Amino acid sequence: MVHPLDPTAAGFLLAEKRRMPMHVGGLQLFSKPEGAGRNFVRELYTQLIESEDIAPLFLKHPYRSVRTAGQWVWVDDDDFDIEYHVRHSALPKPGRVRELLELCSRLHSTRLATERPLWEWHLIEGLRDGRVAMYCKLHHSLVDGVAAMRLLQSILSSDPDRMGMPAPWENRPSKARERSETNLSDIPQQAMQSALAMASEAAGLPGALVKTLNRSVRNETSALALYAPRTILNQPITAARRFAAQDWPLERLQRIGKATGTTLNDVVLAMCSGAMRTYLLELDALPDTTLVSMVPVGLKAKESHVASSSGGNAVGAVMVKLGTDLPDAGDRLQAVHVSMADGKRALAQMTPVQILAMSALGQAPAILGPMLKMSGLVKPPYNLIISNVPGPRTTQYFNGMRLEGTYPLSIPIDGMALNITCNSYADQMAFGLTGCRRTVPHLQRLLTHLDSELDALELAAGI
Repeated sequence: MVHPLDPTAAGFLLAEKRRMPMHVGGLQLFSKPEGAGRNFVRELYTQLIESEDIAPLFLKHPYRSVRTAGQWVWVDDDDFDIEYHVRHSALPKPGRVRELLELCSRLHSTRLATERPLWEWHLIEGLRDGRVAMYCKLHHSLVDGVAAMRLLQSILSSDPDRMGMPAPWENRPSKARERSETNLSDIPQQAMQSALAMASEAAGLPGALVKTLNRSVRNETSALALYAPRTILNQPITAARRFAAQDWPLERLQRIGKATGTTLNDVVLAMCSGAMRTYLLELDALPDTTLVSMVPVGLKAKESHVASSSGGNAVGAVMVKLGTDLPDAGDRLQAVHVSMADGKRALAQMTPVQILAMSALGQAPAILGPMLKMSGLVKPPYNLIISNVPGPRTTQYFNGMRLEGTYPLSIPIDGMALNITCNSYADQMAFGLTGCRRTVPHLQRLLTHLDSELDALELAAGI
């Protein structure tokens, strides 16, 4: 089957280069079921690669030629090799979490081959506490962060005794109707029909553009920022990645939000704000004006929790002022709260198409700067990316293994060397920090600063 790529997916493919792989990832930690034997992990791997009915999302890879009028399309892989995509690994001794994070850092540094379906899944054993890890990576042209989290949820169960569960890449019934098959000759015509269908929505774009530009000039929160300072994070990056992760009790963050009249997402952003302030102060690199974070806003929040095999992206963005210029933790939280609320009000006045268009406008300098080799000549559109994706609310299991924690890995880009992605799971909030190994020194120190900032926010909230 052949499907055209949506503009966002095509953009991720066009932006990718050796130093800037464009895939998202996830690390899950499981405890083995009681009575699991020595060969449990090997037997699980064997079961997983015996999958025969593979979901369409995991069979397609990008392709373009004269026959597609130069447009990127998805085509099925006629030589699909599951043992290439699903791999069994073991950690070196002493098998600490440190060795696991180092392995994930290396795996996350390499690009996915476009001549194959754009995903990998690694089953990892050798942790000295007996736990089992899964690391997966999927190209951002296939799924956005919300869709990736839904994919994870769709393969888990709240029943600890359920065995023989399908592999993540197996075809499962979906309530969503899949796209019909398309011939290569239909692609240009289909693109024209899509363009005409969007014409009525696009009629409101000039007004949305004027409002967005006016807010940006006044330094108000919107999809476009004009006043982000230059920092050590806003430099060209290398392909090497470093990954650090930790989680905290969700109840602690919720209590702060309730005591201060702010949201859970505000508290997450404030933790990142305080951690970044301390981190940059230690490096004598804190700018006088506040850092600006790009905060993705998913546009599929009300859709089914079963991942569609067609994948796709639907993400808007607001540029949030983090208040890193403020010395008090409580003041930083309020600054984030006000900025985020302003951004949400601005988005509420737009249609989904307008949100995507304005978000693309805000993102354009981040992509075009490196492409035109102007990263050092223009101010950054924002300083870092912080996103928060909700996860399962109850304890989950996979083939008898209890899911102990789930930690997201994301995409640093040229001129934007740090990405912080968070997700909730059961009673925990996990932070995954993905950075350029060279540009962001001592990345793991940010975990200590996040912990200290949570203490400071509790003190400011009177808890």
